[in-house]
Amino acid sequence: MSITSASICAAADRLQGFVGYNRKTSQYILRFSEDAFGLDVPQQSIIPSCEFVWQAFDGDLMRLERSRLQLLFAQNIDERLNISEPLRLYMRRQDLPEITAQRSLLKGREQAETL
Repeated sequence: MSITSASICAAADRLQGFVGYNRKTSQYILRFSEDAFGLDVPQQSIIPSCEFVWQAFDGDLMRLERSRLQLLFAQNIDERLNISEPLRLYMRRQDLPEITAQRSLLKGREQAETL
């Protein structure tokens, strides 16, 4: 199976769980329910993991951030997060630039279209 930037983007969009910013510890934390964070994590900072790894880049473009993926990889719960081989390859290939994509709504789901 050939791994393409499109398959990496699709794998990022399948990530599970939620990430929130803990004000008390100044760190991002991961949970698998929006209700599991506690008072030190503002509700507006809680986002799905599949959105957390994408950062606004330039206009309508977004970048698949390796540093944010690394926060999820560091949890060592790949199966529960749904981390698949395309994302593992993306993290190993530090010699390649981060993927920049235009993401748009398609059939009720966000999809990534690689540029």
